[in-house]
Amino acid sequence: MSESLFSWPVRVYWEDTDAGGVVYHAGYLRFMERARSEWMRSLGVDQMAFKQSTGLAFMVRDMHIDFLKPALLDDELSVTVEVKERRAASILFTQTITKTDGSCLIRAQVRVACVDLQRMRPAPIPADLIPEPAL
Repeated sequence: MSESLFSWPVRVYWEDTDAGGVVYHAGYLRFMERARSEWMRSLGVDQMAFKQSTGLAFMVRDMHIDFLKPALLDDELSVTVEVKERRAASILFTQTITKTDGSCLIRAQVRVACVDLQRMRPAPIPADLIPEPAL
């Protein structure tokens, strides 16, 4: 695991599944969002304090997801977050969701934009907030 790879554990509960005990497709979005939030927390970023002090927040701009295999009720998963590219006002993440046996269920690329909430326009990411990805 590279230093820049962050991993967050998730267990699948009834609320995440359909009637057949299979994770509903939107559930994976929640898992990935939580992992990105926990990644920011691990960097010492309090998103509410950041929003209140700057008027900025991060919003998903674009997402590409490959659904490879289903997750099932009670599965233990690992959701990864890795910065692939950082631009002035956006970050491209690579994310995966894997089972504890190592099988990859989801591969995704997620671009989030830093947005000025008052104007609802892209804004530069503060330089000291998110480190540049390692090459």
